[in-house]
Amino acid sequence: MQITKQADYAMRAILYLASLEPGKRAATSFIAKEEHIPPSFLAKIVSQLSIAGLINTSRGARGGVSLSRSAADISILEVVEAIDGPIALNECVLHPEVCEFGEDCPIRPVWQESQAELVNRLKSTNFEQLLKPVK
Repeated sequence: MQITKQADYAMRAILYLASLEPGKRAATSFIAKEEHIPPSFLAKIVSQLSIAGLINTSRGARGGVSLSRSAADISILEVVEAIDGPIALNECVLHPEVCEFGEDCPIRPVWQESQAELVNRLKSTNFEQLLKPVK
């Protein structure tokens, strides 16, 4: 499993917005430039993040994008799933019926446990934590 480039860009856009003062907006063109994201790609990402309820958008001269809630209340998991959908290390974790071995598969529990650990880690990491300097 690999996070898509689109999800990586979404993470950078949310992190940029998290670095702003609460309630402040940023133009998507500025975010694209600062975070090295192709503007047309960012437009699609902004749309998906808005639909997921993670950001607010407004048009016009004073428009731009802002977080819909505090950085502490937005997890990495939410952003990744807004762009890429549910985390799945293997198809059988979400859909056990696709496995020829079903419940007898000795590998499936490893995928399930690994996925649960990854999901918990992403869910427990928020963007406020990412803003703090690493010690």
